Amino acid sequence: MIKDYEITTNKNNMNVKAIHKYLTRAYWSNGISLENVQKAFENSFCFGVLKDNEQVGYARLVTDYASIAYLADVYILEEHRNKGISKWLINEIINHPNIKDVRKIILATKDAHTLYEKFDFKKLEKPQSYMEKILKHSF
Repeated sequence: MIKDYEITTNKNNMNVKAIHKYLTRAYWSNGISLENVQKAFENSFCFGVLKDNEQVGYARLVTDYASIAYLADVYILEEHRNKGISKWLINEIINHPNIKDVRKIILATKDAHTLYEKFDFKKLEKPQSYMEKILKHSF
């Protein structure tokens, strides 16, 4: 817990327009439509970081709650960084009781490897086993 901040999974307390404002400029989702952010929000297990009810951070898991989860759209607004909030957020996500049965969390990042390594995320153990089909390029 960090003074004056809260992490919530209650979607009613999150601001999709504020999330969209950030994601539309993020390297991994540049130009994403509000409609697509809303659709992803509705179909994911979401974590909001709030300060005085203002959306200052976000992350979401795409998951079946039983075996696998994909961590996406993780951000903390620039003016709220360097306070340990991202570490707190990742800790809350990986230890959340709703995903206690999940065997693997995967993610993609261009520049936040050191954050995730603190939580034992590693490069794919068997990258030769993974495949992808690119429908639309992101980053």
